[in-house]
Amino acid sequence: MTAQRPAGTPDQELPSDDLSRLAELHGVATSYQPSADRTVTASAPALTLALAALDVDTGTPAAVRAALTARERQLRERLLPPTVVCWSGTEPEAPAPLPSLPAGTRLHIETEQGETRAAADRLPPGVHRLTATAPDGRTATSHLVVAPPRLPTPTARSYGLLVQLYSLLSRRSWGMGDLGDLAELAAWAGRALGAGFVQVNPLHAAVPGAPTDPSPYRPSSRRFPDPVHLRVEDVPEFAHVEDRERVRGLLERAGRLREAVLEKGELIDRDAVWEAKREALELVREVPLGPGRSAAYADFLAREGRALEDHATWCALAEVHGSDWLRWPEGLRDPRSPETARARGQLMDRVDFHCRLAWLTDTQLTAAQRAAREAGMPVGIVHDLAVGVHPGGADAWAQQDYFAAGMSVGAPPDAFNARGQDWGLPPWRPDRLAESGYTPYRRLLRALFRYAGALRIDHVMGLFRLWWVPQGQAPTEGTYVRYDAEAMLAILVLEASRAGAVVIGEDLGTVEPGVRETLRSRGVLGTSVLWFERDWDGDGRPLPPESWRADCLATATTHDLPPTAARLTGEHIELRDSLGLLTRPLEQERADAAADTREWLELLSRLGLLHGTGGGHGTGEEEAEIQAVHRFLLHTPARMVGIWLPDGVGDRRPQNLPGTWDQYPNWRLPIADAEGRAVTLEELAASPRVRALVEVLRGDAGRHF
Repeated sequence: MTAQRPAGTPDQELPSDDLSRLAELHGVATSYQPSADRTVTASAPALTLALAALDVDTGTPAAVRAALTARERQLRERLLPPTVVCWSGTEPEAPAPLPSLPAGTRLHIETEQGETRAAADRLPPGVHRLTATAPDGRTATSHLVVAPPRLPTPTARSYGLLVQLYSLLSRRSWGMGDLGDLAELAAWAGRALGAGFVQVNPLHAAVPGAPTDPSPYRPSSRRFPDPVHLRVEDVPEFAHVEDRERVRGLLERAGRLREAVLEKGELIDRDAVWEAKREALELVREVPLGPGRSAAYADFLAREGRALEDHATWCALAEVHGSDWLRWPEGLRDPRSPETARARGQLMDRVDFHCRLAWLTDTQLTAAQRAAREAGMPVGIVHDLAVGVHPGGADAWAQQDYFAAGMSVGAPPDAFNARGQDWGLPPWRPDRLAESGYTPYRRLLRALFRYAGALRIDHVMGLFRLWWVPQGQAPTEGTYVRYDAEAMLAILVLEASRAGAVVIGEDLGTVEPGVRETLRSRGVLGTSVLWFERDWDGDGRPLPPESWRADCLATATTHDLPPTAARLTGEHIELRDSLGLLTRPLEQERADAAADTREWLELLSRLGLLHGTGGGHGTGEEEAEIQAVHRFLLHTPARMVGIWLPDGVGDRRPQNLPGTWDQYPNWRLPIADAEGRAVTLEELAASPRVRALVEVLRGDAGRHF
């Protein structure tokens, strides 16, 4: 193995021994391995800037030595780390992963429920307070996370649908799919198709303003949902709005937005949809709540507390000062400042409006999950947790103590992207998380699990480490910063267990050795996409179904990849070529894509999964191949199998094309058929082609649990 300097910085200063040691003690990686035979050393500036984001002074060699001495002394002399993990049901069950404590140290535990326990007692799951008192009088406190050793494994295989909610328009939508559509889809899929789940994109609150960033993976807040997804007519108070003329006008406007997408082939206009819904919801708010609804709203306010108040305050301030809090008047950049408190009081009416929107959206999300479970789905709605938040958004403002200033999450250079990636999302500080007992992380998970039967975690590797890129620097100038994966996983398992929910980790791409094994040992399912499943350690050919892992969600594609029809025909190569995204000659890309597809089709044929073109409604070759792909997924041991809903109608267009911004309509396309005609939820439900694809899974599922 040879150490190499970061690509693109041949003259970059390498770190000194003291700086390297200091970085390691703070969880900042001094190198990484893009492949098993290659190690890249992080530059001194990368380490210095990452440490500075953790409030470690490395401005001079003397400062580095002083910081190193202080850190070594801190680790040597402390009685307890800030957070300790104990997996219940293991031996010993007392908090074993403690550093060596002086003989005679007394341990005192106060549980979440306020009970006092001895260290040797069986502890209930939760996040408790651990106190250590040494014989010399020193004391220390720590957060003690007690979690089940793993999530329960689903006892039966389930299959379901994957869809980007905004793309699923019904004849009742206001120009984009909404939570009413989600409830309808879940009820139909559960009752008529026997589906076990519906997976959707992140429904987190977006950053307001026009034009809004349409990506659901760069939200303003992950803690609170986006009211743009509300089905306005399902809000009880909407029926009692007194100004019926304005209501009629809004409904006509909604109809035009819907018609533009479904009949005229226009893109989804999220901003126009939100403007119409916002006006409608302003009218709804003028209708007094009944006693029961008023009590429910009061309970919601009490439950969400300061987090909701902060979120709603940010929304109200954004209406006045713009959606980037970093550009606000200085006093308002601090959520706890006197200026912010005064502004909150002056804007209390708007703060209450945004609190009300959060409540209404939470209510409809809960209703969608209830509809799924009542339809017989064992899982229900699978929600998606984005890897981070927008730096100018509500979470970054309200929780700025927990975010690393001046840093962005990304990815180092690899075989697919020689320049690396910068996702523009500020990372959480691992030290502040640990000191708080992972409070913001716990509350985020608890909020999502209230209405999720399962949670997909985007870039689940981020529970272990994240690539920090200094703002203003190229992604090649970053370095990995490690998180306490055991604590992050313990919190995840604890909250998912409390909710009775499944967890799916998106672990595609380059994954650090041991990560998948650790996730599997804790009951977290992985993600397996057919086209990527090859014998990479052997001959590189398609992996036969019996060699797939069982603990995963298996699919043919995702929102970031070509639909199956486009991959089978090679149209995805033509699309990338038309946008200038190919890094090799077009003919070479075509040939490689065709060879890849041919190998898979040969395997499907060899296994007897290609059933020809004799479907009951005139199955064509393309449709037969798509069915064969999903028949293959069913022959794997995967515990969950997903159908990308657009595959059911032969859609050709990816919902997102990585590497593009405004060159391609990312996140703005409705589900469409092979000719590009938008297809409604009602048409999907009546489609023989959709039904036939689902029957592939439904008809054979019992034989392959």
